[in-house]
Amino acid sequence: MQPKRDNKTTKWRHVLFSIDAEQAHNVAVTGDFNEWNHTSHLMKSDGSGLWQKIMMLPPGQYEYKFLVDDQWRTDPNNPNQCINRFGTFNNVLHVRDNAS
Repeated sequence: MQPKRDNKTTKWRHVLFSIDAEQAHNVAVTGDFNEWNHTSHLMKSDGSGLWQKIMMLPPGQYEYKFLVDDQWRTDPNNPNQCINRFGTFNNVLHVRDNAS
C-alpha cells in the first residue's frame, strides 16, 4: 500500500514511533514504508523500557507494526488499525501535509 508521492515537491515529516517494552532486548518498527524490513529501523531504549525511533516520512497513509523480541505487536498508542492478509491487525498511520 505505497502512497503516491512526488519526492521533488513533497515535504517530509518527522514521525516519532514509541512503545513501552521494559523487558525487551530488541525492538524494530516495520511497515510498508520500509517494505516490512525488521532490520532497517531498529529502535533505541531510553533505559527505562521506552523504545523510540524518529523517522522522516512523506505525507501518506502507512501500515506498520512493532517487532519486539521477534514477536509482532501493534501500537497500543494508536487505535487506528486494519486487518492484514494474515488475519491479524496492523496499525494505520496518516502522515499529513500541512497544506491539506
